[in-house]
Amino acid sequence: MSGLGQATGLHASPGRRWRRYRLSESLTRYGILLFVLVFLSFSIEYLNVHVDRLLMMFGRVGDLLAHRYYPPDIPYVLEQRYLGYVLQTVQMAFLGAALGLTLSAPLAWFASVNVTPSRRFVYPLARLVIMGCRSVHEMIWAILFVSILGFGVLPGVCALTLFSIGFAGKLLAEEVESINRGPVEAVRASGANLFQVVLFAVLPQVKVAWMGIAIYTWDVAFRAATVVGFFGAGGMGWYLKRSVQQIETQRVAAILLSIVLLVIVGEVFSAWARARVARS
Repeated sequence: MSGLGQATGLHASPGRRWRRYRLSESLTRYGILLFVLVFLSFSIEYLNVHVDRLLMMFGRVGDLLAHRYYPPDIPYVLEQRYLGYVLQTVQMAFLGAALGLTLSAPLAWFASVNVTPSRRFVYPLARLVIMGCRSVHEMIWAILFVSILGFGVLPGVCALTLFSIGFAGKLLAEEVESINRGPVEAVRASGANLFQVVLFAVLPQVKVAWMGIAIYTWDVAFRAATVVGFFGAGGMGWYLKRSVQQIETQRVAAILLSIVLLVIVGEVFSAWARARVARS
């Protein structure tokens, strides 16, 4: 009987362990949920957020748009001078994304732990550069470069370049770190140097993904370029800032509509380009 009891206990112990595990998992999940709710309530109380005013905001916004921003001054955004600034915005986004992608490609190589030339020195330095570019918002970069270089397109291009380095560098490095190690080891065994390993073993595996990342980077840089001019970095944002400061609300509405339209066009183009890359 004692042997049977022991056998029964042994057979039952996995079930008890499973129930304890499920109970512990449930308690952890509900504990995290409770902490989030308590922290959310504390934040609302500490920041003095009036929820009732937040609910009334939508009606006020609708009334403001109907009486001050409608109808948009569409002829204003069809003027030749404004269209020139639109073209300037597109060029600024293209240059910033192109320069950022050109610089982020070698940085991604150095910042990939599986193919970096030096895990001790080059890898952390490349990661630090990418993290530094990512940690600062492109608007802050624009303000900084405007204070150094003055007003114009050049500060916007520099800000978008650093933004693209941080954005694309991380994605490109992650793609390199997820490659198949087999071709890399085979090329190394043939006596290839580090550059040949990257060219013949790494690049063929990440080429399609890198092209998709490049298109996506341009898409995001284009959206950022539409507003960096608000801080003096050229493009459409300069017109937006001037109209806001002069309280020309109908012109502001027209400029915002033009920005939305351009972003939609850029999104359609980037989706088409990504589909072409995926089929190739």
